[in-house]
Amino acid sequence: MSGDGPDSLTVRRIQRTTIACVALLAIIAAVVSFRHMHELCLRHGEDHLAAVLIPVAVDGIIVVASMSILLANRYGALAWTLLVVGSLASLGANIAVAEPGLIGRVIAAWPSIALIGSYELLMSQIRRVSLNTERQSSEPQRDEDQEPEGEPSREGVVVLHREAWRWARENCRLDGTLPSGRAIAERFERSARWGRWIKRAGLTGKLE
Repeated sequence: MSGDGPDSLTVRRIQRTTIACVALLAIIAAVVSFRHMHELCLRHGEDHLAAVLIPVAVDGIIVVASMSILLANRYGALAWTLLVVGSLASLGANIAVAEPGLIGRVIAAWPSIALIGSYELLMSQIRRVSLNTERQSSEPQRDEDQEPEGEPSREGVVVLHREAWRWARENCRLDGTLPSGRAIAERFERSARWGRWIKRAGLTGKLE
């Protein structure tokens, strides 16, 4: 993750919390929506088997469409169309069996709305993390234990490295620890990565 965002541990905790909440909402919505859609199917002449399978098919469309959208929008308009159709079917079934009146319809539709909204928020988190992972994997990896680029192995550079390491040892903090790599870099007007390398190389005995 970038320095201006949450670290990977925080992201995992957020995702786990979101997944737990979505799972809880899914159980609630499944029970409520299933009963509503089951009742609606029976009212309109469907047998008991069809009344059980149809609600599963409606919710299944929402899950499949959302997962397809998650795969880098490879399925485009079709996935979004199925997601909208499945969501409207679920909401419509809940509203159709509700008590007449605004309050009754809102109460009946709320579990389905909460599940759909929270599920899509979870998908947004996963898409963002996937995008960041792909972006990081496409960047060239650098070995932090190797000498920074632009520092050829010539005598003058080796002397500079040793001088920087000597300065770091002579300018320890009040608690006795070495200065940070950034502090070393600023002292010698180099990059922070250069300073971190000096510190690691010195600690491992490469600059003695």
